[in-house]
Amino acid sequence: MQQNNPYVIASDIGGTHITAALVDTQQWLVIEDSICRYHVDSHADAKSILSAWATPFQEVIRSYPDLPARIGIAMPGPFDYEGGISRMRDQDKYDNLYGMDIRGALAERTGVEGPNIRFINDAAAFLQGEVFAGKHNGHAKMLGITLGTGLGSAVWEQGKNAVDADLWKTPYLDSNMEEHLVTRWFVRRTAQEGVKVTGLRELLQLREQHAFVDDILAEYSHHLFDFMQFFSEKEATNKFIIGGNIAKAWAIFYGFNSDGFDQFDIHISQLGEHAALIGAAAIFA
Repeated sequence: MQQNNPYVIASDIGGTHITAALVDTQQWLVIEDSICRYHVDSHADAKSILSAWATPFQEVIRSYPDLPARIGIAMPGPFDYEGGISRMRDQDKYDNLYGMDIRGALAERTGVEGPNIRFINDAAAFLQGEVFAGKHNGHAKMLGITLGTGLGSAVWEQGKNAVDADLWKTPYLDSNMEEHLVTRWFVRRTAQEGVKVTGLRELLQLREQHAFVDDILAEYSHHLFDFMQFFSEKEATNKFIIGGNIAKAWAIFYGFNSDGFDQFDIHISQLGEHAALIGAAAIFA
Protein backbone atom coordinates (compact mmCIF):
# COMPACT_ATOMS: atom_id res chain seq x y z
CA MET A 1 0.00 0.00 0.00
CA GLN A 2 1.38 3.39 -0.93
CA GLN A 3 1.73 5.46 2.23
CA ASN A 4 1.13 8.73 0.39
CA ASN A 5 -2.08 7.60 -1.26
CA PRO A 6 -4.76 10.06 -0.05
CA TYR A 7 -7.66 8.33 -1.81
CA VAL A 8 -10.21 6.00 -0.28
CA ILE A 9 -13.18 4.33 -1.94
CA ALA A 10 -15.97 5.32 0.43
CA SER A 11 -19.54 4.12 0.46
CA ASP A 12 -22.81 4.86 2.18
CA ILE A 13 -25.19 1.92 2.53
CA GLY A 14 -28.84 2.63 3.27
CA GLY A 15 -32.00 0.59 3.41
CA THR A 16 -32.64 0.94 -0.33
CA HIS A 17 -29.35 2.03 -1.89
CA ILE A 18 -25.59 2.01 -1.97
CA THR A 19 -23.49 4.98 -3.05
CA ALA A 20 -19.74 4.72 -3.56
CA ALA A 21 -17.12 7.24 -4.63
CA LEU A 22 -13.47 8.10 -4.42
CA VAL A 23 -12.67 10.54 -1.59
CA ASP A 24 -9.57 12.71 -1.31
CA THR A 25 -8.69 12.57 2.40
CA GLN A 26 -6.25 15.48 2.16
CA GLN A 27 -8.88 17.96 1.00
CA TRP A 28 -11.94 16.05 2.26
CA LEU A 29 -13.56 16.14 -1.15
CA VAL A 30 -15.69 13.60 -2.96
CA ILE A 31 -14.47 13.09 -6.54
CA GLU A 32 -17.73 13.82 -8.33
CA ASP A 33 -16.91 11.89 -11.51
CA SER A 34 -16.37 8.73 -9.47
CA ILE A 35 -19.81 8.59 -7.81
CA CYS A 36 -21.78 5.37 -8.39
CA ARG A 37 -25.31 4.83 -7.08
CA TYR A 38 -27.29 1.62 -7.16
CA HIS A 39 -30.65 0.51 -5.84
CA VAL A 40 -30.52 -2.38 -3.38
CA ASP A 41 -33.40 -4.65 -2.43
CA SER A 42 -32.73 -5.04 1.28
CA HIS A 43 -35.21 -7.92 1.47
CA ALA A 44 -33.44 -9.98 -1.20
CA ASP A 45 -31.36 -13.09 -0.51
CA ALA A 46 -27.83 -12.65 0.83
CA LYS A 47 -26.08 -13.40 -2.47
CA SER A 48 -28.10 -10.76 -4.33
CA ILE A 49 -27.49 -8.11 -1.68
CA LEU A 50 -23.74 -8.75 -1.56
CA SER A 51 -23.51 -8.67 -5.34
CA ALA A 52 -25.36 -5.34 -5.38
CA TRP A 53 -23.02 -3.95 -2.73
CA ALA A 54 -19.90 -5.13 -4.56
CA THR A 55 -20.91 -3.62 -7.91
CA PRO A 56 -20.07 0.07 -7.21
CA PHE A 57 -16.75 -0.89 -5.60
CA GLN A 58 -15.83 -2.92 -8.66
CA GLU A 59 -16.82 0.01 -10.87
CA VAL A 60 -14.64 2.53 -9.01
CA ILE A 61 -11.71 0.10 -8.92
CA ARG A 62 -11.97 -0.39 -12.70
CA SER A 63 -12.08 3.37 -13.24
CA TYR A 64 -8.98 3.99 -11.09
CA PRO A 65 -6.81 0.88 -11.59
CA ASP A 66 -3.56 2.58 -10.56
CA LEU A 67 -4.75 3.43 -7.05
CA PRO A 68 -4.25 0.88 -4.27
CA ALA A 69 -7.78 0.11 -3.16
CA ARG A 70 -8.97 0.91 0.35
CA ILE A 71 -12.68 0.72 1.11
CA GLY A 72 -14.45 2.57 3.93
CA ILE A 73 -18.10 1.69 4.45
CA ALA A 74 -20.75 3.66 6.34
CA MET A 75 -23.08 0.89 7.49
CA PRO A 76 -26.34 0.99 9.45
CA GLY A 77 -26.50 -0.94 12.69
CA PRO A 78 -26.70 -3.18 14.50
CA PHE A 79 -23.33 -4.25 13.09
CA ASP A 80 -20.01 -5.52 14.44
CA TYR A 81 -17.89 -2.76 12.93
CA GLU A 82 -14.53 -4.20 14.05
CA GLY A 83 -15.32 -7.75 13.02
CA GLY A 84 -17.28 -6.89 9.88
CA ILE A 85 -20.25 -9.04 10.90
CA SER A 86 -23.86 -8.03 10.25
CA ARG A 87 -26.11 -8.01 13.31
CA MET A 88 -29.15 -6.54 11.55
CA ARG A 89 -32.33 -8.43 12.30
CA ASP A 90 -35.95 -7.32 12.60
CA GLN A 91 -34.95 -3.90 11.20
CA ASP A 92 -37.02 -4.27 8.01
CA LYS A 93 -33.75 -4.47 6.06
CA TYR A 94 -30.91 -6.92 5.42
CA ASP A 95 -32.27 -9.67 7.67
CA ASN A 96 -30.75 -12.28 5.35
CA LEU A 97 -27.24 -11.04 6.12
CA TYR A 98 -27.54 -11.67 9.85
CA GLY A 99 -24.36 -13.25 11.24
CA MET A 100 -22.50 -13.10 7.93
CA ASP A 101 -18.88 -12.03 7.47
CA ILE A 102 -19.48 -8.99 5.28
CA ARG A 103 -15.80 -8.02 5.14
CA GLY A 104 -14.84 -11.45 3.84
CA ALA A 105 -17.69 -11.53 1.34
CA LEU A 106 -16.75 -8.13 -0.10
CA ALA A 107 -13.04 -8.98 -0.15
CA GLU A 108 -13.86 -12.05 -2.21
CA ARG A 109 -15.99 -10.06 -4.65
CA THR A 110 -13.72 -7.01 -5.04
CA GLY A 111 -10.23 -8.44 -4.70
CA VAL A 112 -9.46 -5.95 -1.94
CA GLU A 113 -7.66 -7.45 1.06
CA GLY A 114 -9.77 -7.77 4.19
CA PRO A 115 -7.68 -5.39 6.36
CA ASN A 116 -8.24 -2.69 3.72
CA ILE A 117 -12.03 -2.92 4.10
CA ARG A 118 -13.24 -1.05 7.17
CA PHE A 119 -16.65 -0.18 8.58
CA ILE A 120 -18.12 2.72 10.54
CA ASN A 121 -21.62 3.32 11.84
CA ASP A 122 -23.54 5.33 9.26
CA ALA A 123 -24.69 8.01 11.72
CA ALA A 124 -21.15 8.40 13.07
CA ALA A 125 -19.84 8.65 9.49
CA PHE A 126 -22.43 11.30 8.68
CA LEU A 127 -21.51 13.37 11.73
CA GLN A 128 -17.76 12.92 11.19
CA GLY A 129 -18.10 14.04 7.57
CA GLU A 130 -20.18 17.07 8.51
CA VAL A 131 -17.62 18.11 11.12
CA PHE A 132 -14.63 17.57 8.80
CA ALA A 133 -16.04 19.06 5.61
CA GLY A 134 -18.85 21.25 6.94
CA LYS A 135 -16.57 23.37 9.12
CA HIS A 136 -18.34 22.60 12.39
CA ASN A 137 -15.17 21.66 14.26
CA GLY A 138 -15.12 24.94 16.19
CA HIS A 139 -17.60 23.47 18.69
CA ALA A 140 -16.64 21.40 21.71
CA LYS A 141 -19.35 18.82 21.10
CA MET A 142 -22.03 18.09 18.50
CA LEU A 143 -24.81 15.56 18.17
CA GLY A 144 -25.83 13.96 14.90
CA ILE A 145 -29.20 12.50 13.93
CA THR A 146 -30.04 10.71 10.69
CA LEU A 147 -33.67 10.11 9.78
CA GLY A 148 -34.59 7.60 7.08
CA THR A 149 -35.32 3.87 7.02
CA GLY A 150 -33.58 3.78 10.40
CA LEU A 151 -32.80 6.20 13.21
CA GLY A 152 -29.13 7.06 13.53
CA SER A 153 -27.57 8.97 16.40
CA ALA A 154 -23.95 9.93 17.00
CA VAL A 155 -21.76 12.08 19.23
CA TRP A 156 -18.66 14.04 18.22
CA GLU A 157 -16.32 15.70 20.72
CA GLN A 158 -13.34 17.92 20.00
CA GLY A 159 -10.22 15.82 19.50
CA LYS A 160 -12.13 12.56 19.08
CA ASN A 161 -13.81 10.65 16.27
CA ALA A 162 -17.60 10.57 16.10
CA VAL A 163 -19.14 7.53 17.76
CA ASP A 164 -22.48 5.78 17.48
CA ALA A 165 -24.82 6.86 20.29
CA ASP A 166 -26.98 3.77 19.65
CA LEU A 167 -30.21 5.39 20.82
CA TRP A 168 -32.55 3.82 18.27
CA LYS A 169 -33.98 1.34 20.77
CA THR A 170 -34.55 3.86 23.57
CA PRO A 171 -38.01 3.10 25.05
CA TYR A 172 -40.65 5.57 23.87
CA LEU A 173 -44.45 5.45 24.05
CA ASP A 174 -45.58 1.95 23.03
CA SER A 175 -42.22 0.77 21.64
CA ASN A 176 -38.99 2.70 21.01
CA MET A 177 -37.71 5.92 19.47
CA GLU A 178 -36.89 4.42 16.08
CA GLU A 179 -40.40 3.10 15.51
CA HIS A 180 -41.73 6.68 15.77
CA LEU A 181 -39.08 8.49 13.70
CA VAL A 182 -38.45 6.46 10.54
CA THR A 183 -40.10 5.85 7.18
CA ARG A 184 -42.17 2.90 8.35
CA TRP A 185 -43.84 5.09 10.99
CA PHE A 186 -45.32 7.26 8.22
CA VAL A 187 -46.46 4.11 6.41
CA ARG A 188 -48.16 2.66 9.50
CA ARG A 189 -49.65 5.94 10.68
CA THR A 190 -51.09 6.79 7.27
CA ALA A 191 -52.56 3.29 6.98
CA GLN A 192 -54.55 4.05 10.15
CA GLU A 193 -56.32 6.72 8.08
CA GLY A 194 -57.13 4.16 5.39
CA VAL A 195 -54.51 5.43 2.93
CA LYS A 196 -51.48 3.54 1.65
CA VAL A 197 -48.14 5.32 1.12
CA THR A 198 -44.57 4.09 0.84
CA GLY A 199 -43.08 6.94 2.83
CA LEU A 200 -42.95 10.65 3.60
CA ARG A 201 -42.61 11.83 0.00
CA GLU A 202 -45.91 10.23 -1.02
CA LEU A 203 -47.56 11.49 2.15
CA LEU A 204 -46.56 15.08 1.38
CA GLN A 205 -48.11 14.75 -2.08
CA LEU A 206 -51.46 14.13 -0.37
CA ARG A 207 -51.26 17.20 1.83
CA GLU A 208 -53.74 19.31 -0.14
CA GLN A 209 -56.20 16.44 -0.49
CA HIS A 210 -56.41 15.20 3.10
CA ALA A 211 -56.56 17.24 6.30
CA PHE A 212 -55.17 14.33 8.33
CA VAL A 213 -51.76 14.71 6.67
CA ASP A 214 -50.95 17.77 8.79
CA ASP A 215 -52.02 15.86 11.90
CA ILE A 216 -49.50 13.13 11.04
CA LEU A 217 -46.74 15.65 10.33
CA ALA A 218 -47.43 17.41 13.63
CA GLU A 219 -47.26 14.11 15.50
CA TYR A 220 -43.92 13.32 13.89
CA SER A 221 -42.63 16.78 14.76
CA HIS A 222 -43.37 16.18 18.43
CA HIS A 223 -41.80 12.72 18.38
CA LEU A 224 -38.65 14.29 16.93
CA PHE A 225 -38.65 17.03 19.55
CA ASP A 226 -38.98 14.47 22.33
CA PHE A 227 -36.00 12.54 20.97
CA MET A 228 -33.85 15.65 20.60
CA GLN A 229 -34.70 16.77 24.12
CA PHE A 230 -33.75 13.35 25.49
CA PHE A 231 -30.49 13.27 23.47
CA SER A 232 -29.60 16.84 24.42
CA GLU A 233 -30.11 16.24 28.13
CA LYS A 234 -28.18 12.96 28.00
CA GLU A 235 -25.12 14.53 26.33
CA ALA A 236 -25.36 18.01 27.90
CA THR A 237 -25.27 19.97 24.65
CA ASN A 238 -27.92 21.56 22.44
CA LYS A 239 -25.94 21.50 19.17
CA PHE A 240 -27.32 19.22 16.46
CA ILE A 241 -26.63 18.31 12.85
CA ILE A 242 -29.60 16.52 11.27
CA GLY A 243 -29.53 14.60 8.00
CA GLY A 244 -31.18 11.76 6.11
CA ASN A 245 -34.00 11.80 3.57
CA ILE A 246 -36.68 12.69 6.14
CA ALA A 247 -34.67 15.75 7.20
CA LYS A 248 -35.30 17.25 3.76
CA ALA A 249 -38.75 18.16 5.12
CA TRP A 250 -37.26 19.87 8.18
CA ALA A 251 -38.96 23.20 7.49
CA ILE A 252 -42.35 21.51 7.70
CA PHE A 253 -41.62 19.76 11.01
CA TYR A 254 -40.10 22.93 12.44
CA GLY A 255 -43.28 24.83 11.63
CA PHE A 256 -45.35 22.57 13.88
CA ASN A 257 -43.17 23.13 16.97
CA SER A 258 -40.91 26.12 16.38
CA ASP A 259 -40.91 27.19 20.03
CA GLY A 260 -39.66 23.79 21.10
CA PHE A 261 -37.01 23.41 18.42
CA ASP A 262 -35.71 26.93 19.01
CA GLN A 263 -34.11 25.80 22.27
CA PHE A 264 -31.61 23.82 20.18
CA ASP A 265 -28.80 25.00 17.89
CA ILE A 266 -29.79 23.02 14.78
CA HIS A 267 -27.88 22.65 11.53
CA ILE A 268 -29.50 20.75 8.67
CA SER A 269 -27.00 18.82 6.59
CA GLN A 270 -25.83 20.71 3.52
CA LEU A 271 -23.52 17.93 2.34
CA GLY A 272 -26.17 15.26 1.87
CA GLU A 273 -24.72 11.84 1.13
CA HIS A 274 -21.26 13.38 0.75
CA ALA A 275 -21.09 13.67 4.55
CA ALA A 276 -21.29 9.92 5.12
CA LEU A 277 -18.84 9.27 2.27
CA ILE A 278 -16.28 11.65 3.76
CA GLY A 279 -16.85 10.17 7.21
CA ALA A 280 -16.37 6.64 5.87
CA ALA A 281 -13.11 7.67 4.19
CA ALA A 282 -11.94 9.21 7.46
CA ILE A 283 -11.57 5.70 8.94
CA PHE A 284 -8.21 5.60 7.13
CA ALA A 285 -7.11 9.12 8.10
